Amino acid sequence: MYIKDLHPWNITPSKATQIQNQLRNQIIDTDDLGEIQFVAGMDIGFKGNLARASIAVLRYSDLEPVDLAVVETTVSFPYVPGLLSFRETPLLLEAAKKLRTEPDLIIADGHGLAHPRRFGIACHLGLILDKPAIGCAKSRLCGTYSEPGNKKGSSAHIHDKGEIIGAVLRSRSNVSVVYVSVGHRVSLETAIELTLSCCKQYRIPETTRYAHKAASGEPISLVQNQISLF
Repeated sequence: MYIKDLHPWNITPSKATQIQNQLRNQIIDTDDLGEIQFVAGMDIGFKGNLARASIAVLRYSDLEPVDLAVVETTVSFPYVPGLLSFRETPLLLEAAKKLRTEPDLIIADGHGLAHPRRFGIACHLGLILDKPAIGCAKSRLCGTYSEPGNKKGSSAHIHDKGEIIGAVLRSRSNVSVVYVSVGHRVSLETAIELTLSCCKQYRIPETTRYAHKAASGEPISLVQNQISLF
């Protein structure tokens, strides 16, 4: 997978903030997608400074896993709210290098434009990998919204400083919402539709669910060769 070298990673938090402010203007918030055959979920599990980064690639047609890459290593960038992508993205990029199946869409377990500086991890990954990307988070980082209806597919915009920065989505009836936002090369409306299409019987998309299982060390069986990793 092609990875753009946009900036160094051995930096201070203040420099990371500057990079976010510089790169956010490069984000495309309109649809620039081709045919989606494979969709990837990304997640990281931490034990102190040891992290396990995972990327699960699923067939979009049936949401079955076809590829998986896992990297386990130490983390050097500190935990700073709003700068988590500088802590996690380098590890996810190492995992991306191990993939055998290139995804057409990325759904990150985190935010995109629904970020105080409009540059969450979904934006970071989308820009570096030059892929359509969506942020789908389980908690709010910023902004306000009105609670949507309880039926699956109900949604409401998230507002912050006079902008629409994302949406809350009811991915299942009568469950807590997820927080969807543009990462790169996708509109908010399409991000909502694609996220919902990747949700089966769970609150979170299947992409995130498989990536989280892998990051937690659980075995994942791939449909292409029926082997179990780990």
